[in-house]
Amino acid sequence: MPLYDTIIRNGTLVISSGVRPTDIGIEGGRVVAIESDLAGSSGEEIDATGLHIFPGVIDAHVHFNEPGRAEWEGFETGTRALAAGGTTFYFDMPLNSHPPTTTASAFDLKCAAAQAGSLVDFALWGGLVPGNIGHLEELVGRRVVGFKAFMSNSGIDDFEAVDDLTLYKGMKEAARLGSLVAVHAESEAITSALSKQAINEGRTGVRDYLLSRPVVAEVEAIGRAIVFSEETRCRLHIVHVSTGRGVAMVAEAKARGVDVSCETCPHYLVLTEEDVERLGAIAKCATPIRTLDEQNALWSQLADGTLPMVASDHSPSPADMKTGADFFKVWGGISGCQSLLSLLLTDGYSERKLPLSTIARVTSEYVAERFDFAPQKGRIEIGADADMALLDLGSAYQLEAEDLFYRHKHSPYLRRSMKAKIVRTIVRGTTVFLEGKLASTPVGKLVTPGREDT
Repeated sequence: MPLYDTIIRNGTLVISSGVRPTDIGIEGGRVVAIESDLAGSSGEEIDATGLHIFPGVIDAHVHFNEPGRAEWEGFETGTRALAAGGTTFYFDMPLNSHPPTTTASAFDLKCAAAQAGSLVDFALWGGLVPGNIGHLEELVGRRVVGFKAFMSNSGIDDFEAVDDLTLYKGMKEAARLGSLVAVHAESEAITSALSKQAINEGRTGVRDYLLSRPVVAEVEAIGRAIVFSEETRCRLHIVHVSTGRGVAMVAEAKARGVDVSCETCPHYLVLTEEDVERLGAIAKCATPIRTLDEQNALWSQLADGTLPMVASDHSPSPADMKTGADFFKVWGGISGCQSLLSLLLTDGYSERKLPLSTIARVTSEYVAERFDFAPQKGRIEIGADADMALLDLGSAYQLEAEDLFYRHKHSPYLRRSMKAKIVRTIVRGTTVFLEGKLASTPVGKLVTPGREDT
């Protein structure tokens, strides 16, 4: 009889090709068997009766701020929140850490911190800023996911926005190196002028801030980035798209052969401008949360496959940075990585009837494909890492502050009713989260595009 490290029995497997009951055998941190009534014995047997087994979420967009600003979050608390939310692999952005990840030496500092504290696996983005194009090759040598650039003010002094020439030249260099550029797409000319005008006129409330970052500022920048991508043949990714028009532009460009993709975030799918006015700074972000019509467009694009992925853009801060009467001055970032999968299952599957297979696709399988981590990651199939989340879709709960594993226990989703509970999270065969509690010491490893983990 076969002997496995772990057998998961009687679960319901959720992958992009469908949903079916099965058993799963795990050996050496990898999936080695997927079949009904799996024969054999194991050192550990998990009864998944009544549970759905999803590929572990891959969150391609988090800010854990370490080194340098770990008091905002840090790898230890941030990755525990990920595990509690069913995430098994994340990509950390080059800001808001200090120094930002714009050189090889800065990469090494961040990588050491992540290896010491991460409960789940990780990869690291590099940064593209004015003056560091000469460092892109050494960062590719460190095997970064790609390069993040801001087309508008980042809010962080040591991570400057790129001008058009820097972005164009940076994309040419990234293309030469076989890498990818991700952009925060908002027009600096539009957003800075509107912000300055509002502030000079004493209009500093929530609605004034939202009006200073209109949809046109986003779609103009997306269009400009696509032109540069088409010209340089650089792979392009647009982060946190908040509008259906932006997604449609990406889809149209892709249809004509541009190598471009985009993501949205849970806050654009479940919150509206009215929620920002009600919740205040806890729901401030850039690009900003939009209208219900824009939200409905994003859900439709998820359903039809036009919008291929969802990431959290988890951007935490201490509570005192989220207070003040001037909405332009309070920190713009949402704490949400722990709730990504539960929100999609609550508002997507339960309310909007989005298929479970689609949710698995946009939270894991596509992400691994787009950023060159498949087939090792993003799959529950023979030979893939045994990364998975076991959920009880029939278990409802209300999210409370004491449920959060963040360093600062605030989130716009507090007291929100959820209809899916993460019961167990498994990273390469090791249970790291179980029934509301951490279940492991840090096991996270650096994983790099196109290769095995290091």
